[in-house]
Amino acid sequence: MDHIIRHSYTASTDGQSVEALLRSHGYSKSLINRIKLTEDGLMIRGAKVYTTFRMKAGDRLDVTFAEEASSENIVPVRMPLSILYEDEDLMVINKAANVPIHPSQGNFSNSLANGLAWYFKQKQKPFVFRAVNRLDRDTTGLLIVAKNALSSCILSDMVRNRQIHRTYLAAVSGNLSGQPEGTIDVPIARLPGSTIERVPDPVHGEAALTHYELLFYQPQTDTSLLKIHLETGRTHQIRVHMKHIGHPLYGDFLYNPDYRFLQRQSLHSWKLSFSHPVSRIPMEFTAPVPADMQQFLPDARTNACPAVTQ
Repeated sequence: MDHIIRHSYTASTDGQSVEALLRSHGYSKSLINRIKLTEDGLMIRGAKVYTTFRMKAGDRLDVTFAEEASSENIVPVRMPLSILYEDEDLMVINKAANVPIHPSQGNFSNSLANGLAWYFKQKQKPFVFRAVNRLDRDTTGLLIVAKNALSSCILSDMVRNRQIHRTYLAAVSGNLSGQPEGTIDVPIARLPGSTIERVPDPVHGEAALTHYELLFYQPQTDTSLLKIHLETGRTHQIRVHMKHIGHPLYGDFLYNPDYRFLQRQSLHSWKLSFSHPVSRIPMEFTAPVPADMQQFLPDARTNACPAVTQ
């Protein structure tokens, strides 16, 4: 069953082309080309128009396209999903640990994409998996999924333009009380000979910028709980940067296989803030601290840490 997407836009000035109006609202060239092939995809006052049509101020452009193709290679698998928000354009999900985002070799049926394929199959809606921000398999917390081609275009542009603000919680080894906040500005590159491991590389690496702030130091475990804000999104950025300054995450099989306190890397995607891709309404979401990381809070019994729970 096709899922029909409809939007309307009003020209504010004389002479603006249909294509220019669509581009101003975040439509990509490929999506515009797809809409051009859709019957009655572009209409003004009930008449079909082309992308070169010059509009008058006050003209309303009605746009229609179908979300018809599904991700055929993703097997629907029933699994628990923590959906914090959903509308016609996007979903915000609180991802659990040990859940990869995409199917891959050895993870053909246990990814988040498999669970969402099942979810949409039950709703009898087409499903194309479009994860906007990426999380490692063992990183918990907030993830945005675009539900149609338009929201995917706009959200992807927002990622490139750093308009989606991501804040993480990380438990790292050692005492950062002497430098309770800082910025790590060190390029990151893939380790030669490895397909997954990354290393600091000022010469060949891509720019990577990480800001951190100490929330709490726990002397009995020699652990610092940090709030981390990313300006870039390099693979393993937080994990590589924290190891680089001598304070690696716990439970990180690549960069610090210290499993004394938990069995996966101690990293949680805690907050996301951005404007809705269609309505432009500001949105903010917070994912509760997962059970295995609550031991690093000031009072694990109450999950009490004002800087974290607000």
